[in-house]
Amino acid sequence: MNISDVAKKTGLTSKAIRFYEEKGLVTAPARSENGYRRYAQKHIEELTLLRQARQVGFTLEECQELVALFHNPDRHSADVKARTLEKAAEIERHIEELQLMRQRLLTLAESCPGDDGADCPIIDNLSGCCHKH
Repeated sequence: MNISDVAKKTGLTSKAIRFYEEKGLVTAPARSENGYRRYAQKHIEELTLLRQARQVGFTLEECQELVALFHNPDRHSADVKARTLEKAAEIERHIEELQLMRQRLLTLAESCPGDDGADCPIIDNLSGCCHKH
């Protein structure tokens, strides 16, 4: 298969596929006599794993670990599950942080008259300033 075939099958762009290759996240494809990359089914599987792992928030480094586990016949599903639960907990922490940020923004917005005047409690609060200019 050539790179455009792989792109169609995996939902990745050719640029993304080459990026993952450059980073060593996928097995290097064989090259034909004319130098073109030749992909096999294992590349489709690796790249699909990468795309889907990225979609659920795994970092490139974490994806590299997942690809290594994918290739390891002696892997333990408990290790994969532990990594997945760690990622879910990390995402939960991010959600909590985002909710706090959102609440602060709404509180700031409530403090502002939102009129044509220059006095802006939002700017005053964000700048640490408590007096009018």
